[in-house]
Amino acid sequence: MSGSFLTLLMLSLASFRLTRLLVYDKITGWLRKPFHEESIEVNDAGEEVTYLTIKGKGIQAFFGELLSCFWCTGVWCTAFLYICYSVYPVWGEPLAAILAIAGLAGILEAAVQRLIE
Repeated sequence: MSGSFLTLLMLSLASFRLTRLLVYDKITGWLRKPFHEESIEVNDAGEEVTYLTIKGKGIQAFFGELLSCFWCTGVWCTAFLYICYSVYPVWGEPLAAILAIAGLAGILEAAVQRLIE
């Protein structure tokens, strides 16, 4: 990768944010719904726990497994962002920058929440 440490940092934060968006965020639940079945149960401590079951077989199960694994999805998100950034910089750079800023903002928010708890 030609570029600087800042480019690596930006793409890393962007990959983190895109991966988290696909695997965990509610806004992309519609994307995971055909592949996952979620059930919520209350544990002995009275806390809600969400359990995930992969739907189907074959390609449906493959995508279900992929979308339930932060590490697996992260590899594909990283490849997508790197290709966009390298091959289509006119829209790849702004996309990576927006995701990186959002990723850093999320990390900072989580750190602040830990400090005030």
